[in-house]
Amino acid sequence: MLSGDALRTGWVYEQAVDGFGTVRLRPVDPVEDVDLIHGWVTEPRASFWGMGELSRAQVLGIYRHLDALPTHQAHLAYRDDTPVALFHTYEPADDRISACYPVEPGDVGIHLLLGPTPGAAEAGFTSVLFPELLRHALVGHRRIVGEPDARNAKVLARLERTGFTLHHEILLPATTDPDFSQVEKLARLVFFSPDRLPAR
Repeated sequence: MLSGDALRTGWVYEQAVDGFGTVRLRPVDPVEDVDLIHGWVTEPRASFWGMGELSRAQVLGIYRHLDALPTHQAHLAYRDDTPVALFHTYEPADDRISACYPVEPGDVGIHLLLGPTPGAAEAGFTSVLFPELLRHALVGHRRIVGEPDARNAKVLARLERTGFTLHHEILLPATTDPDFSQVEKLARLVFFSPDRLPAR
């Protein structure tokens, strides 16, 4: 984990939440963060991310590739000084999802992976953290789009409780980019608008 001084640099979002702590976001540093990210994405609980069989070197390559794309951003989310989630945003017009729905100006795509929690899960944790991440994603945008795995009933239920509208299933095409290949994926198209954000 980074030192306290290092943590206080590079935040792109910071919001104190009563009774919870401070939610912060900083860009992923592929080299510095690869061990943490590799540990998270290769856990069985992260199987729907499709990275469970990847080596540390492969994960590093993926995040170096993302870091070079102006249309895709990967961030680590913190609660106070502890990393708790991986949060991606991307421009749908420059992503494979553009083949699956009519992208509108102001759309932004997201991916979220919660980190492992030691001990028992904390009631209400995601209900506090997730809206703060959505607030960050909506800066300069008018609608969030997502494409969770169609089989992931737990995440789909969570999205619906958060205020997402669930639409039809889509088949995300495979990519052939040697640096960032992605397999074909059956997903569920979901949307979120700013008026669904809860009051703080």
